[in-house]
Amino acid sequence: MAHGGPHEECVRTDHPAHPLPGQLRRSHYPWRLHAHLVFVTKYRKDVFDDAMLKRCEEIMRQVCGSFETELKEFNGERDHVHLLVHYPPKIALSKLINSLKGVTSRYLRAEYTARINRIGLGSVFWSRSYFAGSCGGAPLNIVRQYIEGQKQPT
Repeated sequence: MAHGGPHEECVRTDHPAHPLPGQLRRSHYPWRLHAHLVFVTKYRKDVFDDAMLKRCEEIMRQVCGSFETELKEFNGERDHVHLLVHYPPKIALSKLINSLKGVTSRYLRAEYTARINRIGLGSVFWSRSYFAGSCGGAPLNIVRQYIEGQKQPT
């Protein structure tokens, strides 16, 4: 495999220990970690319009870049946003989430002050809660079958 920097794409071989396409390898371990994140505005207030949603995405892409993660997908509605994030195992997802919410809150509040004040969010932009779910890879029943099918030493 040719050297492609710290995040090298891996090529599948016939050996099951080799990573699949879409997995990344860092030194000696392959990984393919994706999280579906949902952030809701405080009191589920309808804050976002199209321009503000686009700006939120730009900020979140910058934050993800600073964490060496990739924002694969982003979308939202007036009161919440959805993200699909590809991240390495060294990243604590809770730290990434805190940074995403904190940085976007600061920037959006500064850039859209009149709109946010008119809607009445107070001093907090995001709800304290969020959804984070792992996704990607094989369905659980396939993984379970694969593990069950391993040959135990006799």
